[in-house]
Amino acid sequence: MDIQRLLCDRPRGIQVSGIRRVFELGAKLPDPINLSIGQPDFPVPDPIKQAAIEAIREDRNGYTLTQGIPELRDRIERELAMDLGWSFGARTDPRVLVTGGTSGALLLAFLCMIGPGDEFIIPDPYFVMYPHLAALCAGRAVLCDTYPDFRMTAERVEPLITERTKVVLFNSPGNPTGVVATRDECRDLLELCRSRGVLLISDEIYDGFTFEDGLTDTAARDSGLRKCPSPARFGGASEDVLVVRGFGKTYGVTGWRMGYCAGPEPLITEMAKLQQYTFVCSPSIAQWGCLAALDTDITAHVRDYQARRDLVVARLSAVTRVATPAGAFYAFPEVPRSLGITGSQLCERAIQRNVLTIPGAVFSSRDTNLRLSYATRRDKLEAGLDILVELLGG
Repeated sequence: MDIQRLLCDRPRGIQVSGIRRVFELGAKLPDPINLSIGQPDFPVPDPIKQAAIEAIREDRNGYTLTQGIPELRDRIERELAMDLGWSFGARTDPRVLVTGGTSGALLLAFLCMIGPGDEFIIPDPYFVMYPHLAALCAGRAVLCDTYPDFRMTAERVEPLITERTKVVLFNSPGNPTGVVATRDECRDLLELCRSRGVLLISDEIYDGFTFEDGLTDTAARDSGLRKCPSPARFGGASEDVLVVRGFGKTYGVTGWRMGYCAGPEPLITEMAKLQQYTFVCSPSIAQWGCLAALDTDITAHVRDYQARRDLVVARLSAVTRVATPAGAFYAFPEVPRSLGITGSQLCERAIQRNVLTIPGAVFSSRDTNLRLSYATRRDKLEAGLDILVELLGG
């Protein structure tokens, strides 16, 4: 049978992720210096492991409610009330939906919001999934150029909004850049979207990995509360913003595929309906494990990553331009024009030296940068930086 003839256009419009290609290559190299992996390198905290193990032993292995177990949804509501100031109250319709990772939340939201001919605005550079949501939903992704500082501001977004625009997708702390928006930038973008009747989706998967210089204010830093600047933190935002957060990056459980979202009731209700007929529910044992996660302190890990960030910026800024990441665990240095090569070509040269990074073209319409992850052992990071600094002309 000629299966190729039977395939529709949807998968044909999507290329295999460049990140996955590097992962596969890394598996073939002997002891590579892997600066490509976008996942924490610390072990999952024991209370989270134990909660999942106990769920298995207590036979909590069946389907859960589509929206998620009530215990986890209630705990998420308390978290958002503390962190964002949202008030949920007694409601029949769901305001929180537990999803199959943040990618699951984004897909459900776009399936509900975007149809043929509809437009949505994404930053450039972007997380690799963002532009492909257009192929999945028959819509059109409009790129917002954020070079060279990688800030998706209202000023840059406004000229891109048309009568077909339904969604602005915002990501802070950002992947691949690690840049964190300021409070004023968040407020201005929210006000713009409100004035134009456009939904603002705030992808905050790295909110727990915001460094001291990226936090909202001194009081937040001193209190120990994570207060990453967010458009969802302003009055009435629960009616205008869909907040998407996850557990995988923050607590090292990336393989559990656990995320959640909260926002306008009508949207959450429709997303829950679609989840019922697609993902059904998030993994039951992972939900119980993540219930313990929200009471787990990862401050020491975040401080360690901030120290690694400082090392990366100090080494790379001596030879090229790099925006200082204030969150996540990535840097997105520019390949100096004087080298006369693309980001992809520099990554190929690094591979020849046993160092794995990701070409910037995987995340952008440009091929001028590369992404490196510093979620790796300190000795490996230092060895990789030595090689990259040499390749960048240092």
